[in-house]
Amino acid sequence: MEPTARDISWEAPQHHHVEKGNDWFFALAIIVVALVIVAVMFNNVLMALLIGIAGGVLAMAAAKRPAIVPYGVSVRGVKVEGELHPFSSLSHYHIDEEDPRGPQLLLQSKKKFSQLIVMPLPVDQIDNIEALLRGRLNEEELYEPFALKVMELFGF
Repeated sequence: MEPTARDISWEAPQHHHVEKGNDWFFALAIIVVALVIVAVMFNNVLMALLIGIAGGVLAMAAAKRPAIVPYGVSVRGVKVEGELHPFSSLSHYHIDEEDPRGPQLLLQSKKKFSQLIVMPLPVDQIDNIEALLRGRLNEEELYEPFALKVMELFGF
């Protein structure tokens, strides 16, 4: 779709993907096996089973590549994966152009369970997107949660 002053859309990966080598999966396997052994030593077979399943799910999720997701900003609100977040449900925004993964749009939501929406931005549309947001939301310095930064440090 051709971007206009009223509607800008683009596609980007769902999240930043870090390629994991065989040694990452080997380290995960060692940790999971050690925890399973400890759980069995404490006669907690159910916990051992839960740890084993969680380790397998974690390995599968880590190997999966992120999907390409449609994003958009319009006069009605912000669209992520086809879900419209109207400006009435958002309180603040911040464009982080210094992020090592590329420019990011951070939106503070008024909802209790999804308080921060993070969207990768196309470099050539930053000014147009900011012009759309400026009249509708207040700009405030927002940061990604510390837990997310720690997870990215471990390759998630």
